[in-house]
Amino acid sequence: MDSQKLNFLQDKAAQIRKITIEMIGRLGSGHVGGSLSIVDVLTDIYYNVGNMSAARPDDPDRDRVVVSKGHAGPALYAVLADKGYFPMDNIKTLNKGGTSLPSHCDMNKTVGVDMTAGSLGQGLSCAIGMALAARMDGKDYRTYCIIGDGESQEGQIWEALMYAGNMGLDNLTIFIDYNRMQIDGYTDEINSLEPLPDKYKAFNLNTIRVDGHDISAIDDAISQAKETKGKCTMIILDTVKGHGVPWAEDKGVGSHSFAISEQQWREFCGKEND
Repeated sequence: MDSQKLNFLQDKAAQIRKITIEMIGRLGSGHVGGSLSIVDVLTDIYYNVGNMSAARPDDPDRDRVVVSKGHAGPALYAVLADKGYFPMDNIKTLNKGGTSLPSHCDMNKTVGVDMTAGSLGQGLSCAIGMALAARMDGKDYRTYCIIGDGESQEGQIWEALMYAGNMGLDNLTIFIDYNRMQIDGYTDEINSLEPLPDKYKAFNLNTIRVDGHDISAIDDAISQAKETKGKCTMIILDTVKGHGVPWAEDKGVGSHSFAISEQQWREFCGKEND
């Protein structure tokens, strides 16, 4: 990736973080940590490698994006608003009555959302169905799915991975947001996933591990996934919950969901008034 493109994407990720913080801040509280930790991968997908457009949100040939860890919806909404899928002013309605932006993603309410986030674990199965449908229909679109590490304690995730590995879905790229924290504490203390890379390889997945906040490394991993034939690719993103916002990072496990004061979000976003 050339330096001009990388600089653009890094600046865009910083902008998306500000939109995400403003959105949650205007509500008063929300899922901060896990939203911020996936901003960089969303940025590379939507502003660089993905084939999708706000002008044709229902294009049958578009790439699909499934945010299975649906509580990270604010980060996805920030991207979709910035891309023009809906007016930016809509971010002020996050999780309020009558909103088109509920706390967890809903494809029936939000333009640009490809799959509703139900119980954790279900999004991956849906993404696999999309990838399988593309193969059956002879379509070239790719499906990208982002799962959480706490979510990966669900049995459905492993059933889905077994199927993806057996089917050789090389048009599917899965990312795990491996920030090592979940709502109740550290994943290693609650139900450890280690040795994670070995498990994925045992499921016949092309497994790549990168710094989840290094956009260039993420982009290289996605390129490798596209070049890999006959295998589904799993990209382990080593991330920091609340990344890019110091007072969110400092909360650690407490960053899953917390209150943001008006002063906090306005100072971070550089907005003195509306």
